[in-house]
Amino acid sequence: MTKEELLNRLNGIEWTDFEVKEAKNDLPKNIWETVSAFSNTNGGWIVLGIKERKGERGTSFDIQGIDRPEKIEQDFINVIRSNGKFNQRLSVQSERFEIDGKTIMAFYVPMSETKPIYITNPVNTFIRVGSGDQRATDFEVRAMQRDQAFGKKSNEVVFETSFADINQKSFQSFREYLRGFNPMLQYNALSDKEFAIKTGIVVNGLLTIGGLLMFGNLEVILRFNPDFMIDYMEIPGTTIQDASRRYTFRIQEQENIWEYYNVILQRLRNHVDNPYSPRPDGIAPEDNSQIYCIREALVNMLAHADYFSEIHSTVRVFDDHIQFQNAGRFPVDLEMVGRTLVSQPRNPNLLRFFKLARISENGGYGIDKILNWRNLTGCEVDIQSDITKSEVTFNLPRRGLNRQLPPVVNQGELQDAAQEREAAETILRLIKENDKISISELTDAIGLSKSSINRIISKLKDDGKLTRIGTARNGVWLLPPERNDSEMHSVVMEPETIYGAETLSQTILKMISRNRRITIVEIAKACGFSRSHIDKILGQLKAEGKLVREGSPRNGFWVVK
Repeated sequence: MTKEELLNRLNGIEWTDFEVKEAKNDLPKNIWETVSAFSNTNGGWIVLGIKERKGERGTSFDIQGIDRPEKIEQDFINVIRSNGKFNQRLSVQSERFEIDGKTIMAFYVPMSETKPIYITNPVNTFIRVGSGDQRATDFEVRAMQRDQAFGKKSNEVVFETSFADINQKSFQSFREYLRGFNPMLQYNALSDKEFAIKTGIVVNGLLTIGGLLMFGNLEVILRFNPDFMIDYMEIPGTTIQDASRRYTFRIQEQENIWEYYNVILQRLRNHVDNPYSPRPDGIAPEDNSQIYCIREALVNMLAHADYFSEIHSTVRVFDDHIQFQNAGRFPVDLEMVGRTLVSQPRNPNLLRFFKLARISENGGYGIDKILNWRNLTGCEVDIQSDITKSEVTFNLPRRGLNRQLPPVVNQGELQDAAQEREAAETILRLIKENDKISISELTDAIGLSKSSINRIISKLKDDGKLTRIGTARNGVWLLPPERNDSEMHSVVMEPETIYGAETLSQTILKMISRNRRITIVEIAKACGFSRSHIDKILGQLKAEGKLVREGSPRNGFWVVK
């Protein structure tokens, strides 16, 4: 930072990476909180010898100077280079300025590569929020701790796994895709097991984390990572709050990342310009269409997600924008996005799988494809990021909006949407009266064909209004209690938070009393919460003596006391 840049900042607005403090003879006591905050966020300048004044007309600065700059500089550097104050030794860049005959000291604290940086104890971890320092939450500290494995975690192996835990349908689909879109790839001639070894899916007979998440069976993935989930919703409104319904479409649970990618991309095609291309995937090698920008954002989300966070990666399609929300921060300062190459994926082997299929850009140029949305549509791309999550939002042009969604009603026995809504309401009413009612009984009661009933029930499931638990012969229907829109995207709720007319604990006990062999995955899916959160509540119910698990985890059953 030059003297001119310093003066410009003092005459400007508040900055997130710029903090002034008084320091006439000694270091200010709160300087260490700012050092921690800058280290844990995006770095910044600490300027000593200036007093900040806040009044009705805004913020002003008085240059007071430092009486003993050599002592101040030495004291500051001694502390950050010692082992006593912070959990790691830190390095800074120092500058000295003379303004109006007074000495000013400035220290640049860079963003640390090994977060969190805290003062003597993890409780004293600070982050930069706006132009101030705030103590980090436990959730934010855990996110920083996971970031220590940035670029490495997905290459680690998962013990007690093998090639047999790969979902063969997904794996063969990927290999077939490679043969079609990267036919010159030498790996195409390898056997399945050789291919898995060469591409990093399998290492020393064990699946890597990236290989498991990309191609594994869901049952094995959830055993290793109970929070694994990727969500996609189409919401009729411009915000969650003004939506006429919670959503009109929500993706069903998929086996792995490859399956999520294919299903989500197909849905996104309905919402942006998707011109004809001679290639089977609808995207030409040098495509310059809207779907190409959207696809790059989808791959970016999947390759950079923190899959061990309680926050789930989610795509939300609103009437006027498409939002990609990801668990985990961006790998670079947002001010550098579009001005530098970004080749630092959180999960490098996931990105490699997409590159093998020629789906992802090389050399960090993918961000340019995302930002090209502005040139194609005249609409902005908004990118936000903090310690726990990041968001990329594509604003949709009115004239470019393509709403040719699959029709609500197929032609046949149901003549119009109004008749289908009436039939759906009747189905829900009959199920509320008898949660064991069969499809045949619904067919007789309503007077529609079995195919029409099945089609309506499938839509009710997609809309989150109905869940089937257990087998087709011995299972039961479940009508989830209604929730507020604000709960729709909640990550964690307390066990006794009111869940409709009853607590979530009561809802779980009711589900178990109906089906004592219900699995934790089925409970989590029906209630709309992560498996780890349901595990927590089940543990509390056991501790309270309200619930007992008999038998093995696989073949046992629940007993409600």
